[in-house]
Amino acid sequence: MKNFFSFDDVKDINALLETALEIKKNPFSRQEVGKNKTIGLLFFNPSLRTRLSSVKAAYNLGANVWVLNAGGDSWTLEMGDGTIMDGNTQEHINEAIRVMNTYCDVFGVRTFPNLKDRDYDYQEVFFKKIMSLATKPVVSLESATLHPLQSFADLITIAEHKPPKEKTKVVLTWAPHPRVLPQCVSNSFAQWFTKVDWIDLTIAQPKGYELSPEFTKGATLEYDQNKALEGADFVYAKNWSSFQNYGQKLDVSENWTIDSAKMSLTNQGKFMHCLPVRRNVVVTDDVIDSAASLVIQQAENRVYSAQTIFHELLK
Repeated sequence: MKNFFSFDDVKDINALLETALEIKKNPFSRQEVGKNKTIGLLFFNPSLRTRLSSVKAAYNLGANVWVLNAGGDSWTLEMGDGTIMDGNTQEHINEAIRVMNTYCDVFGVRTFPNLKDRDYDYQEVFFKKIMSLATKPVVSLESATLHPLQSFADLITIAEHKPPKEKTKVVLTWAPHPRVLPQCVSNSFAQWFTKVDWIDLTIAQPKGYELSPEFTKGATLEYDQNKALEGADFVYAKNWSSFQNYGQKLDVSENWTIDSAKMSLTNQGKFMHCLPVRRNVVVTDDVIDSAASLVIQQAENRVYSAQTIFHELLK
């Protein structure tokens, strides 16, 4: 593994999952890999779980770690090539990224989509620019279209809690939200879980909220949420804005909030969400506070997904 941007960078998902589960059992057993090494983390937008779990993952490996908030802890960065820098930006990204890479052995970066220009976001122009400047292995802590560390943590969580049967039914369902959100988590979830041979993935969404076919090939698409939930072993609720009407919030008349009545349609299913979550909008209190909720376990596993990827890049 040279970089970690998406599922496509994983050669053997079953082997990677096995490594993650072994690391979780004994998280300090491989500190020789991180000794005298430094993980650099650059954030272009706010973070709680990604930031803290990545720092903890580095420490577990015996590595040093630094964290930088772009534009907050640093000079204001200029992104455009050919720009005459006589305004408010003080340092060009062309120098900044290369300098940061002299201070680390693995470089984690978190960016965000603008949700205005679909081609710009889905071509990952900004993240690819950073990767082209980097001289050390790059880990996506989230990009304009994908969130692979979250998806890997979700896979670890499902592997730990899956029922003893040949195929596990996982439902990714759209859920309401007052704000316009990107498709990163949902795209990435679809990309990963359509590639795992012991998972049967169904994606439920209102019409107009279909994700990019690039990521959903192999999944069952359903517009009736109740039908999708029937017999589900895991229910993953997540809001995303429209891909077709890019970045827009469409009118939805049906109730897509996950409540106990909907969970009763499942096969004693477990509830999942990446967090942060809008309670009683995305999911009701009685579901997220129930024994069926795995949201805290998912968050914990963010440590081990990051630690496993750092380990693979440093070893």
